[in-house]
Amino acid sequence: MRIFWNVVALTKFAAIVACLHLIMPSSSEAGPTAWVSNERDNTVTVIDIETLEAVETIEVGQRPRGIIFSKDFSKLYICASDDDTVQVMDAETRKILHNLPSGEDPELFDLHPNDRFLYIANEDDALTTVVDTEERKVVAQISVGIEPEGMAVSYGGEWAVTTSETTNMVHWIDVEKQKLTDNTLIDQRPRYARFTKDDKLLWASAEIGGTVAIIDVETKEIVHKIEFEIPGVPDENIQPVGMRLTADGKYAFIALGPSNRVAVVDQQTYEVLDYLLVGRRVWHLDLTPEEDLLLSTNGVTNDVSVIDVADLKVIKSIPVGRFPWGVAIRP
Repeated sequence: MRIFWNVVALTKFAAIVACLHLIMPSSSEAGPTAWVSNERDNTVTVIDIETLEAVETIEVGQRPRGIIFSKDFSKLYICASDDDTVQVMDAETRKILHNLPSGEDPELFDLHPNDRFLYIANEDDALTTVVDTEERKVVAQISVGIEPEGMAVSYGGEWAVTTSETTNMVHWIDVEKQKLTDNTLIDQRPRYARFTKDDKLLWASAEIGGTVAIIDVETKEIVHKIEFEIPGVPDENIQPVGMRLTADGKYAFIALGPSNRVAVVDQQTYEVLDYLLVGRRVWHLDLTPEEDLLLSTNGVTNDVSVIDVADLKVIKSIPVGRFPWGVAIRP
């Protein structure tokens, strides 16, 4: 009799679970999430954008830094810098599917609009490595300047650029030819680059120079240089690194490193509109799909700051792992 009632109870429990499965959304139907690479913990933290709470921690390779999603957001690419590899994670199951060859010390990368070719900056080798993510092999290695870090591919897929920290240059790679064609000298220690949505301009940050260069893509010449001044903050602490540009051409957000500020810049006039106080040693940024929220990774305070874009105000700090570095948002 006891066995019979146990079977009945288990059957009812299974039915309840099945019903819950039908009424509860799957992870693919859930709201947007932010994925943060924690450089010191060898983990990725997942943040629920609706609740603004960390909901999951996933173990990954050693010293994860750059992270980016595939175009359909089904896969997350992770620069496991100390493993000299790019890991590919299934975003639904949270499992590592396989590793990609990356060259030594991959730090930042960008994915071509065709969703196939990954352009990787190899800091230790003065190379840009191009990887075919479908065939999982290196298809090109292009010599660039010393200590390449920043990496960006134009929205139209014509250009890839690498910034080299020691050579102080933006290196222009013709994607069709997989060949370096031009160099643009900018201020000291360039760390990051970002194309405008129309591919007419490239924004490139110079960490030690303390400036952001606006470069004409056609001529490869600097057309404007943005400088920053924060009352009470020494100039040497104002170090531009990661950036995000809103798609409507209104704002540019620039992480200013140990100044603990995110600069708000008018994309059209290049005027600095505000400095938003975030956590310590702000590294990188990402915008939600609606561009209503901006998230910043703060490496020393081990948290993520959430900025309301409409009000230009910091509304929350979310604890994550140690030394958060990169952030990528999944709709």
